[in-house]
Amino acid sequence: MARRKRRVPREPVEAAIEGMSHEGRGITHVADKPVFVDGALPGERVRFQYVKRHRRRDEARLLEVLEGSPRRIEPRCPHYGTCGGCSLQHLSPEDQIGHKGEVLAELFEHMGGVRPEQWLEPLTGEPWGYRRKARLGVKFVPAKGDRVLVGFREKMSPFVADIGECHVLDPRVADRLGELSELIGGLSIRARLAQIEVALGDEVGGLVFRNLEPLSEADRAALVAFGQRTGLYVYEQPGNESTIAPLWPGDPVLSYELPEFGVNLRFEPSDFTQVNGDMNRRMVSRAIELLDPAPEHRVLDLFCGLGNFTLPLARRAAHVIGVEGAEPLVVRGRENAERNGIDNVSFHAADLTADVTGRPWLGDGVDRVLLDPPRSGAAEVLPNVARLRPGRIVYVSCGPATLARDAGILVNEYGYRLSAAGVMDMFPHTAHVESIAVFDRD
Repeated sequence: MARRKRRVPREPVEAAIEGMSHEGRGITHVADKPVFVDGALPGERVRFQYVKRHRRRDEARLLEVLEGSPRRIEPRCPHYGTCGGCSLQHLSPEDQIGHKGEVLAELFEHMGGVRPEQWLEPLTGEPWGYRRKARLGVKFVPAKGDRVLVGFREKMSPFVADIGECHVLDPRVADRLGELSELIGGLSIRARLAQIEVALGDEVGGLVFRNLEPLSEADRAALVAFGQRTGLYVYEQPGNESTIAPLWPGDPVLSYELPEFGVNLRFEPSDFTQVNGDMNRRMVSRAIELLDPAPEHRVLDLFCGLGNFTLPLARRAAHVIGVEGAEPLVVRGRENAERNGIDNVSFHAADLTADVTGRPWLGDGVDRVLLDPPRSGAAEVLPNVARLRPGRIVYVSCGPATLARDAGILVNEYGYRLSAAGVMDMFPHTAHVESIAVFDRD
C-alpha cells in the first residue's frame, strides 16, 4: 500500500522558538509536534512556512523575525538564506562555536554516558575565505538569459543558487564565480557540464570540470587559457574519479605545508584533504600536543589518509604506523614520506570497518593511538585498539554523535578515562562540528 503523502500547509504560522537543534535550526512546537525552523534562534517570535512534513517532525523556513534574539547578527553575505553553503551566519562566530560545544557536551552525556574531565579551549581561526575544498554546482539556465549559474545548491532545494559572491570560499575561487559563469557559458557543452570540484593547496589550486560530454578543441583551448590567465590548474572529469586528467599544466602539483613539523604534503584533486588549511595546521599541532609522543614511542595512526598526522608524528616518535582504507591515499602517504625524507613510518591499506585481528602492524604493540575516522566513527576497530592497551588515545572527529558513542565504548567497556575534549571550528558558519578527545588508561 502506497504511503500517503502529508500535505504541506501553505499558510504562514507564527510561533515562539523554544530551542536550537544540533543542526542550528530553531525548534518550536505546533500541536505538540516539533517544527525545525531554518534560520530561527531560541527566544525569538517568528513567522515561518512549512516546507516538509514527516511523521514525527516538520521542517520550515523562516519568513520574518517578529521579535529578535539579542544574539542575532546581520549576515555578511547577501545570498545568505537562499544559498545552502552556510547555515549559521545569523550568529556571531563566537556564538556558533559556543553552540557547537553545547552540542558535543549533550551528545557525550546522552549517547555515551560520559563527561570529559576537562574541556579544552575551542580551537578557532579566520572565519571567512577559508574553504579550499568544495563542490560547486553548474547549471545552464535559458530562462535567465542563457546564463550559467555556478555556486552551491539552494537551501532545501536541488537548484543551483544564483550567487555573485561567496564569503566562505577561498578568494582564489570566490572572486571568480562570475568569470567561471562566462567561461562555461562560452563552451559548446555548457548544458552538459555538471559541477566543478575545487581543490586548493597553499600556493596553487585546481578546478576539476565534470563534463558529461567530450570537450571540443575550442572548449579545451578556452579552459587552458582560463588556467593560464588565473594560475589555477584545470582538470577534466569525463567519468568517475579515476578519469580525472589535467588539461593545464601537463604535470600539476598540489600541496600544503605543515611548517611546524617541516612537512610538505602533495595531493591529487580527488584526495581527501581538510577544507580549512589554517585550521588543519592548528588541529595537527593540537592533536600531537595532546597525544604527547615520546622519542621512544610507537604510534598507530588509524584512518591516516595521505599522512596528515602520520608524518608530523614521525618527527616526534620512534616509529609511526599509518593505516588507511583507500589504497590511493596509502600510496600518496608513502610518496609523501619519501619526499620529506621520513623513514620511520610505514603505511598499510586495510578496511578498518572489518576485523583486522592478526594484521602484522597490530603485532608489535603501540604506546599511542591517533584516530581520525570518517563521520561513521571508529566503533568496529575499537576492540583491536583496546587489545593493544595504548596509554593514550587521541580521537579527531567530524561526527560528534559517533564520537560520543565511541567515547562511551572506550570508557564503559575498555576502562579508559575521557581526560579532555573540545571543539574545533573547521567549518565556520555551518552546523558541522569538528572535535577532539583524549582518552587515558590509568
